[in-house]
Amino acid sequence: MRAVTYDAFAPDNSRLRYGEVPEPTFGPGQVLVQVKAAGVNPVDWKVMAGGLDQMMDTFFPVVPGWDVAGVVVATGPDTPEFAVGDEVMAYARKDSVHAGTFAEYVAVNATAVARKPVGLDWAQAGGLPLVGLTAQRVLDRLEVGPGDVLLVYGAAGGVGSAAVQLGVDRGARVIGTASEHNHAFVRALGAEPVGYHDGLAERVRALAPDGVSAVADLVGGQWPVTSAVLAPGGRHASIVDSSVEQHGGHWIWVGPNGAKLAELAAAVDRGVLTIEVAQTFPLDKVGEAFDASRTGHTRGKLVIVP
Repeated sequence: MRAVTYDAFAPDNSRLRYGEVPEPTFGPGQVLVQVKAAGVNPVDWKVMAGGLDQMMDTFFPVVPGWDVAGVVVATGPDTPEFAVGDEVMAYARKDSVHAGTFAEYVAVNATAVARKPVGLDWAQAGGLPLVGLTAQRVLDRLEVGPGDVLLVYGAAGGVGSAAVQLGVDRGARVIGTASEHNHAFVRALGAEPVGYHDGLAERVRALAPDGVSAVADLVGGQWPVTSAVLAPGGRHASIVDSSVEQHGGHWIWVGPNGAKLAELAAAVDRGVLTIEVAQTFPLDKVGEAFDASRTGHTRGKLVIVP
């Protein structure tokens, strides 16, 4: 099959290669998925740079990518949940770094898989799993619900746009930081947009004079602003900055979870969640997708389409 690989850690795209590799093996409790789309996430190129080398074993050559949407083409023993022909999606991260989703086929643990919602096309479904699960976990940990005022840093990004929509669906009033050219987009998602440059705390306080009850930091380094706008008893979490734990916050790390992904699919079917796709790339242009992701200014998702 065709796939993208790298054979050593690198801070750039110099080790990326496109070509033929063996099809993945699959065993009990797994399904083999023909990849229709695979979302690009910053963690993909951070892993390639060795960023998780102290946390996860790596076996070269590595096929990068953890998101997938596609069609089940085979099932391993004891996999009654799925059948050949099912249209599915998954956050396909495994316990080690080796056989990812930037390929024509990927083996996935059935417990990580959910059925693709009808309301998303392949590219949208391929971009949903990691950002959706991350946003969902942040809001669950913050116990966001009716009456909350939720501040989302990075509201126009992949995780941020999902967090805004899910927060609105939970009955919260949402304030989202974004560049001015993304304010209309953030407003359309249901949030009140604010620019993230100097004076952010004052602008948030102008919208919420009594402070915000929950903060989702999706960009990192926001504690000075959070401390200035968080109401007494408020909750805060970050997916980037582990130092929030020193201030009573939560550092969020999400894992594969097919049942929670099915909840997100149901939210799509209810019309309260969608995925903005910024750009799609073929397999042989993964490096270009990584470069676009590294800018940190993408609205929505970048997706690989084999």
